[in-house]
Amino acid sequence: MTKHLISLAAMLALAAPLAAQEEPQGAPSPNEIVEQASAEEWIAIPAEDLLVMTLAPAADGSARKVVIQLMSAPFSQGWVENIRTLARAQWYDDIAVNRVQDNYVVQWGDPNYDNPESEGAAKPLPDGLRVVGENEYVANVIDDDLLARHRYADPYSGWTTFIEGWAVGSKQESLHSLEYQAWPVHCYGMVGVGRNYSPDTGSGAELYTVIGHAPRHLDRNIALVGRIVEGMEHLSSLPRGTGALGFYSAEETDKRTPILSIRAASDLPEGERPAFEYLSTDSETFARYANARANRRDPFFIVPAGGADICNIPVPVRRAGE
Repeated sequence: MTKHLISLAAMLALAAPLAAQEEPQGAPSPNEIVEQASAEEWIAIPAEDLLVMTLAPAADGSARKVVIQLMSAPFSQGWVENIRTLARAQWYDDIAVNRVQDNYVVQWGDPNYDNPESEGAAKPLPDGLRVVGENEYVANVIDDDLLARHRYADPYSGWTTFIEGWAVGSKQESLHSLEYQAWPVHCYGMVGVGRNYSPDTGSGAELYTVIGHAPRHLDRNIALVGRIVEGMEHLSSLPRGTGALGFYSAEETDKRTPILSIRAASDLPEGERPAFEYLSTDSETFARYANARANRRDPFFIVPAGGADICNIPVPVRRAGE
């Protein structure tokens, strides 16, 4: 499959200090640039790529819902299909958030799974789940325009870019090849699959999201399957666990947040389906937005940085019609 991509380097080509100096003081902020995007530059997220996770109500009785966008091809599709299978089997109903590690992750799953302190039995998994190989942590991408691209170095990979709305790290085996490996990266709000020691890769029954500084050392070591697009505050604000790795200890099981259900948006009644869209990472507006993230010239800023980490250029996502 041929992918025509815009690399992070291409989008930040104007991010050099000279270009930054030429930007007028009081230039638009990144958010203001996004607000100027045309309707044609926004891409609808299919309903089958959205999950709605309903948590137990908050202490004040207010509802808590989290919306997850699942990863699109060519990345992590074995795990993504497992997650759809688990959601449609209603397997996620009545599981819980069982780990909250400060500046790291929130994790949810069956509290009785692999838990020697548990008094109950683990939930049996539904039929039809794939055992996904470690080779699927990365995808092979062929890009006809690769040799003409300018790419920025990255501490955790050869270079970084965006593929169809997702931030990825990349590695090229040969400077003369149009084929390279690419993989999604651990930025804030990304959703991944919990696993045991290799060669286990996880089924999708245990999931987590990043709530702190991007743990890029996990790239290519754990499957990433999506990102939180709404309701992150319901997870990042949960009480931290005091057990090992932030798991809730046997003395604090009351801190676990029950998860009432996780449903694919496509399986909800039409009137209840959330609708979201993301700013095309191939668009002119996204290129301007990425440049502005690297070179802040809006009124608050004094010195533009001249560059930005891939995780500091979050892809804009909004409710459809906004």
